[in-house]
Amino acid sequence: MNNNASEPFVSRNEAVPIVSITGPEDDALTPESGRRTPGKRDAFKQALPTGKLKEKLDSLSGQPEMPESPNTVSDRLFTMLLQQVLPSHDIPNSSPTKDRQSRKHVDRPGFSLPVMSNNFRRFNARIGVAFVFQNRMIRLFSWKVPTQTLSFLTIYTFLCLEPTLLVVLPLALCLFFIMVPAFLTRHPPPPSNHPTDLYPLAGPALAPAPNIKPAPELSKDFFRNMRDLQNSMEDFSRLHDSLVTFLAPPTNFSNEALSSVLFLLLSATACVLFITSHLLPWRAIFLISGWSATCAGHPAVQSLMHATHTDTLIQDQEATARSWLLRLSNSDITLSSAPETREVEIFELQYRAMHTEDAEYEPFLFSPSPYAPLSPARIAGNRPRGTRFFEDVQAPKGWRWGDKKWTLDLLSKEWVEERCVTGVEVEIEGERWVTDILYDEEDLEEGGSSSPKHGKSKGKGKEKLAKRAWEEGNNLGGKGEWRRRRWVRIVERIAIENSGVS
Repeated sequence: MNNNASEPFVSRNEAVPIVSITGPEDDALTPESGRRTPGKRDAFKQALPTGKLKEKLDSLSGQPEMPESPNTVSDRLFTMLLQQVLPSHDIPNSSPTKDRQSRKHVDRPGFSLPVMSNNFRRFNARIGVAFVFQNRMIRLFSWKVPTQTLSFLTIYTFLCLEPTLLVVLPLALCLFFIMVPAFLTRHPPPPSNHPTDLYPLAGPALAPAPNIKPAPELSKDFFRNMRDLQNSMEDFSRLHDSLVTFLAPPTNFSNEALSSVLFLLLSATACVLFITSHLLPWRAIFLISGWSATCAGHPAVQSLMHATHTDTLIQDQEATARSWLLRLSNSDITLSSAPETREVEIFELQYRAMHTEDAEYEPFLFSPSPYAPLSPARIAGNRPRGTRFFEDVQAPKGWRWGDKKWTLDLLSKEWVEERCVTGVEVEIEGERWVTDILYDEEDLEEGGSSSPKHGKSKGKGKEKLAKRAWEEGNNLGGKGEWRRRRWVRIVERIAIENSGVS
């Protein structure tokens, strides 16, 4: 079977540019005869032939050459350098938002220069079909062949008037653009300058079946795909930058008043369309829009638009709409200038080593947790964490202090009950200390119930205290080694001033 019928899909609308690499070591041309004089490259080739050079590079690489991914020594050295510079694992993300490109969420191979080079060559050899489709769409909407554009508009009109024909469109495209050309390739029609009897339509196939194969590397088709890929990347970059320039300033709340007006208008429009969308003539809307967009690409319409400076008119209308939104935002939108405020807390912990009544509590540190008797850190035997002085307590990140000093929380009973702190004695008055209760070991062994060590208080008092998680301070002794009290302070969020206001 003849394999010449298998051709790659490439764009052949323009000539392939000549690619040349020159340098100081390239061979020079003599101006007299135009012949090339021997240079360093010829001497190198004579000293070391191509076959021996290839064997030398293969021995340096240490791996056999792959059929579609030839790895050079420079690729390997550069890959090893990148592996030393770049981290082998993902850097932990401190922000609350998830990184969807992280390998924790997507199990994909890591970066490798040989893999990157191999994948690019394979992708470039197979991307020709996309560029063929792109060029055909450009020819269609630029009215290069008016009959084709009018045929497209006719089909588009039928689809707008009868949307149920959309289910037929994929099947029709498969029949007319895939199967019919494939059949005509295997059963070619007779030439027009010969009798039909010499080329009967019946009988076996006269040509092999068409097949799509990748463009060979270093071929004209391969370089055509590289040219089209280069131009497509530039088109995408320009389109991306234009959309960001047009959509980002009014929608990213850099100007909060303008973005708020736009948010209200879009919300109102969405609510209205949610109710009245079924009343709109969508067939006529799509029909008129499609014809208008297609006719705008006609050369005569383009010449008329350039003559009437339509681009300038569109820019003027855009500036007018933006100024109207700015006036509306300045007149009707009032933003709250008061920063958000919150209340933060810190616990002052004091400690005493002796459990006698005359032992004094000494300042220990200021901790974000109360270090309660049944807290996980206390049970695990860990020491509390914090700072020794009030001045070292910093506001949370992104906040600043809203008042000048800390305030003692006088409602010690409320925060104890809110946190379900047990085994403590609460001062309702005075300095509002919440002190650990020192239980008698003998009482803990009797019946499994616990009671504080108060000397004379036993019996009914013991049963009463066993039912309560905490008790009010009565200065009868039996206090543990830790006590704490709560301090509060107001913080306000730091506002970030945006200089790029549109």
